[in-house]
Amino acid sequence: MRLPHTSLTRGMVLLSLLTPASALYAQNATQSTPTAPIPTSATQPYKIGDWTISGSLRGRAEYWDWFETPGFNDTDIFGGTLLRLGAMKQSKNTDITLEIAQPSLYSLPANSVAPAPAGQLGQGSTYRAVNGGQDASLFIKTASLRFKNLGNPANSLRLGRFEFVDGLEVLPKDPSLAWLKRARIADRLIGNFGFTHVQRSFDGAQFSHNNPRGNLTMFLGQPTEGVFQLNGMGRVKDVYAFYGAYTKPLKSADARLFYIRYHDGRGLTPVDNRPAALRATDTGDIDINNFGANYIKTFDTKGGKADFLAWGSYQTGSWGSQSHRANALALEAGYQPKNMKWKPWFRAGYFNGSGDNTPEVALGGRHETFFQMLPTPRVYARFPFYNLMNNNDIFVQAIAKPNAKTTLRADIHRVRLSDAADLWYLGGGAFNDGVFGYQGRPTAGQKGLANVFELSLDYNLNKNTTLGLFAAHASGGNAVNAAYPAGNKANYFFLELNHKF
Repeated sequence: MRLPHTSLTRGMVLLSLLTPASALYAQNATQSTPTAPIPTSATQPYKIGDWTISGSLRGRAEYWDWFETPGFNDTDIFGGTLLRLGAMKQSKNTDITLEIAQPSLYSLPANSVAPAPAGQLGQGSTYRAVNGGQDASLFIKTASLRFKNLGNPANSLRLGRFEFVDGLEVLPKDPSLAWLKRARIADRLIGNFGFTHVQRSFDGAQFSHNNPRGNLTMFLGQPTEGVFQLNGMGRVKDVYAFYGAYTKPLKSADARLFYIRYHDGRGLTPVDNRPAALRATDTGDIDINNFGANYIKTFDTKGGKADFLAWGSYQTGSWGSQSHRANALALEAGYQPKNMKWKPWFRAGYFNGSGDNTPEVALGGRHETFFQMLPTPRVYARFPFYNLMNNNDIFVQAIAKPNAKTTLRADIHRVRLSDAADLWYLGGGAFNDGVFGYQGRPTAGQKGLANVFELSLDYNLNKNTTLGLFAAHASGGNAVNAAYPAGNKANYFFLELNHKF
């Protein structure tokens, strides 16, 4: 469905998106809380016969001040809304879920795609490049049938179109462990790309066996179109992911072993650090095996609560004519002092996703860049001008709750490339048949990407409506200078309202 183009001034975009009538709820973007397929309203649910009706509405005004690119629009304000309406029918043995999504975009920037290496100048530029003059659509977001009690009350099978996020098969009862799973474990490799105005679903099947001793989940799915492309109805052809995981709840801890098989047979030119002419001749299948594990634990101490997180991945397979070997590791720790008024939580962490140190000049060789597959990138790059590929990130963060309605968060990141011979990568995976889904910027053999400073505020206006504010500044390093020699500073700000009903 294509709706007429809407022309709004920048000021009108801000005004229209920040009124309560335009408030939306889907994913709390500032806290990276994954979206449920059918959001649960805190008020009495609407009922039509045996069907429960619910929905969400989210609106966001975004200000992007991209790295300096003379002659092009590298500073812009645009907006987006996402309406989701769903119905669920539940019985003893089955659940039926239906949901439609209606995304709209407002005042997208013109003249914001520069020649290489500068490329697209922020996400507004990406929306414009993918959608042209289209500014709204309507499509089926979810249509699934879930069978329960399949020979055993612990078994269930879901078929159809639905959202899937790796790592969220089981949420611990401990609120600190649950936050760590949502915000620091989930979405690294498979996610719903919940921050964008279109998002992602999967067509496929999910089997779960869940009991107090542990959870076994198996998932096979193809990503839908969407993410930045307004038309989210279709399916990305010849891209699929198989996921298998066992999650074990432990005392004040949670552990998971997982395996992912990723396949991309679209025959597109891959994005990597080889010369463009060579990459264009190497359009063979990408097949990756990902073996991973994670462990999170909290410790009660005399002065408060400490936590530890470890996540690791090892990848094998093929990248066209190349063999693929890559790895990634995350280590984090935090502390919540007792009896402090704002309930602070101080955390620090380290992440390294491998890069490729040898740009091949002939077919064959080895590809060593850690590949994120189909993630939600903004969970781990809240100013989303980078992702976890060829990435080395050391960060500190502080979270505080001045009152029951307000959450504050501050992050500082020192982001470098793992290997200077590789690229600076952006993006979050396949979203249509003709676009690879990742971009790469040359770095002139430099590792320093940026120092990033981030602040966010989340405020619950009422039980169903939240306000989110986010501001970030990036001071680019020598790797950014290689693509943007005119200026290596960038800023990002958004104001978002979410409403569920």
